[in-house]
Amino acid sequence: MPVMNPFADATALPRFTDITPDAIAPALDAAIADHEAVVERLTRDRPTGFAEVWLPYERADTALGAIWSAVSHLHGVADTPELRAAHAEGQKRLVENGMKVGQNRDLYDVLVALAASPAFAELPDADRVAVEREIRSFTLSGVALEEEARERFKAVSVELSGLSNEFGSAVLDATDAWEALVTDEADLAGISDTDKAMFAAAAAAKEQQGWLVTLQGPSVGAILTFAENRDLRARVYRASATRASDQGPHAGQFDNGARIARILELRREAAGLLGFADPVEWSLATKMAPNAGEVLTFLRDLARRAKPAGERDLAELRAFAAERFGITDLEPWDVGFVSNRLRQDRYTVDEQQVRGYFPVTRVMAGWQTLLGRLFGIRLQERHDVALWHPDARYFDVLDEDGTVSSGLYLDLHARTGKRGGAWMQQARPRLQDGNTVTVPVAYLICNFAPNTDETPSLLSHNDVTTLLHETGHCLHHLFTRVNRPSIAGTSGFEWDAIELPSQLMEDFAWDRDVLTGMSGHHQTGEPLPAGLFDRMLKARHFQAGLFILRQVEFALFDLLLHLGTMGSDPIEVIEAVRDEVAVIRPPAWHRFPHAFSHIFAGGYASGYYSYLYAELLAADGFQRFAEHGLVDRATGELFRDEVLARGATRPAADSFRAFRGRDPEPTAMLVRHGLQ
Repeated sequence: MPVMNPFADATALPRFTDITPDAIAPALDAAIADHEAVVERLTRDRPTGFAEVWLPYERADTALGAIWSAVSHLHGVADTPELRAAHAEGQKRLVENGMKVGQNRDLYDVLVALAASPAFAELPDADRVAVEREIRSFTLSGVALEEEARERFKAVSVELSGLSNEFGSAVLDATDAWEALVTDEADLAGISDTDKAMFAAAAAAKEQQGWLVTLQGPSVGAILTFAENRDLRARVYRASATRASDQGPHAGQFDNGARIARILELRREAAGLLGFADPVEWSLATKMAPNAGEVLTFLRDLARRAKPAGERDLAELRAFAAERFGITDLEPWDVGFVSNRLRQDRYTVDEQQVRGYFPVTRVMAGWQTLLGRLFGIRLQERHDVALWHPDARYFDVLDEDGTVSSGLYLDLHARTGKRGGAWMQQARPRLQDGNTVTVPVAYLICNFAPNTDETPSLLSHNDVTTLLHETGHCLHHLFTRVNRPSIAGTSGFEWDAIELPSQLMEDFAWDRDVLTGMSGHHQTGEPLPAGLFDRMLKARHFQAGLFILRQVEFALFDLLLHLGTMGSDPIEVIEAVRDEVAVIRPPAWHRFPHAFSHIFAGGYASGYYSYLYAELLAADGFQRFAEHGLVDRATGELFRDEVLARGATRPAADSFRAFRGRDPEPTAMLVRHGLQ
């Protein structure tokens, strides 16, 4: 019996209940064949008009993108061995097809001829920029290389894609492989009843008695922040810090060491084939930052400003740990616990108490209110949309006149088979094809503690901030008014500015009215008390020095590893970076690089600095809201019109200037962290 194609309509929402691993390959085969047919027709007929060249090409791209968006999404939120195998094979096919197209000189010539035609200059900005960006992509895909080099670049790209997929899978497997069953409740002293209920539910799901600690984010966070049992903290820290490596409880079983070495080797080769000195120069060809030297100067200057504060932070922690807990040898697995107790002592802010005011349902209600106040939108849940898990939900996003302007999937809770962290992903782009405009749709994914029979999911203030961060990315996609998918929303936007909307939205988590509106105690319904908020605000910059240094450490490691100036051994490079900027040193067995999915299985290779670089824009941009009453509709509309709606139709720096009225000033970022 032939496998039915659940991907037949590229403009409709994905039919998740019908998507099986066996259906992926046939659907991709058909879409790739259609794509090849379009390319063959364009290179044979060589049309010169935008409608004849670009629109068929874009339509074929969109059909492929629709399939892969659904498959890669399922791989992230509902992974199985069968799906993983189908995903790996499909990704290989897509990369091969992408390289075949990107290195097609005849198609490149058709696009160049289109850009050189007299009518091209009269096209709308979005149409022109989409074509110009695609020509640049062809160049970066090796279209100008001689045949032997072109074929080698293609082979390298395919192998890199497979290695990236394997890296992420190894981290997921290592995360799911470790667990610790606690049978004596006394070993969980300091842990809240809510977190203990989470551990008990995890044990019950595996038909075990007691409390099951895992390496899922909420579980690790609960142990390292609240557990009084130092040995338990050390066990969890070691298991988490050695995932997918040659160390720890599963030493060698999921080891990413060889993959890292090969990824770096291939990235350097690919950069060299394209004429770049190193992978960093290759990466920066499409970013705001002009060169590696400027980024390194920026990071080291930030470290210089933050290090005195970080050293004071650590000295305070050591003194407090010795005085309060008799810990005279403060270890990394003690830092979260001692930090929480010191923060609680100094500001009377108990993280467990704070979480009690943020049950997930109340947070999401206040979240919707904020979006309405800022942008005039309303979310209306639909129950006729296929979903992948009972946790998932779908909403139509309505503008004030009731028009459905976009759509949003939500999946908020951690579980086995779901990748850790939080992210936004495109589900469907905005696309104008003839007289039809398809609205954009996004996925918003988090890994909050799950609901239990005893208590609802309670969010930390950091969880609330994470929700707003990913909301910023979603709004960037959902609010686009650009009809060309390749440059709409987050697509094509400079990577080192991509965090502008997300980091700007984070700051609303520090507004009294906004945060109170997202609160309501899970037992009494009482909103966040003013006194508690004031204490949280005073504690906002607590250990900001340590936080900044940690981010600089990650960013410097990424850049220096890819520059190759300090060698190619990731452990040697991370240790050298720590010599320069760190004040807290993990043990020698720590294997941070082996689970650094951002740069080895994500889009941040030679670009992790983007979080800090974009924060310059975000911190200064938020001041525009602060200057006009913060939750100000007019400012929200200006941000929507000049930044979120414009996509990559113009440089990100120009969009920022249109919103802020000037270039960014760095002072706001330093103030944001209490460094000035």
